Amino acid sequence: MNSSEAIIEIRDLQYTYAGSNKPTLVIPEFNVKKGEELFLFGPSGTGKTTLLECLSGVLKPTSGSLKVLGHDLVTMSSADRDAFRAEHMGYVFQSFNLIPYLSVIENIELPLHLSPVRKSRLGSVDTDMVIRALCGNLGIGELLDKKVTELSVGQQQRVAVARALLGKPDLLLADEPTSALDADHREKFLKLLFELAELYGTTVVFVSHDRGIENLFSRSLSLESINRATS
Repeated sequence: MNSSEAIIEIRDLQYTYAGSNKPTLVIPEFNVKKGEELFLFGPSGTGKTTLLECLSGVLKPTSGSLKVLGHDLVTMSSADRDAFRAEHMGYVFQSFNLIPYLSVIENIELPLHLSPVRKSRLGSVDTDMVIRALCGNLGIGELLDKKVTELSVGQQQRVAVARALLGKPDLLLADEPTSALDADHREKFLKLLFELAELYGTTVVFVSHDRGIENLFSRSLSLESINRATS
């Protein structure tokens, strides 16, 4: 797949939560190119998290086509979507979703336990060396043996990013992970994230209501402009 090809292709996608008579997502068409750093913005209630959960395969769209790397997640079983996500995607949650009773390095290693394919991308290089190099780039190299509950919010955020990027995923999905940081730290964090994503060949889709960071991305788009359910 070259840089001009789409890593995400959506056609006539709809998602309606069980028990609701109104869809949360109605997206006629939406593409993301490989290598993009896409900023999707919009206020609460416009379907940002729902779209990310569809893109990751956590939710199955009610109808339509949603292809990631040429594979239609709509036609996959739940187990196949889980395996596909583990192999090809990193996910940074707004609350980071770190496991409190594990150390920093144990949290970061989790994707390798979930996906042999993800681990194989590291090749013959020692896993511990890869993690230490990644964490060194993120400024948390001295924290690997600490419990994540002992870390600051900014440090926890970097642990979540290290976990998401380990094994060079094709796609990184981020759900407002900078909301707890001040403006200076947000900008520094995003520049570092983009440097690592470019190094690993990872496409970034980042959702937020905070348009103060919009200019740092290669492309920005209002979710309301593509989601007919909000109009």
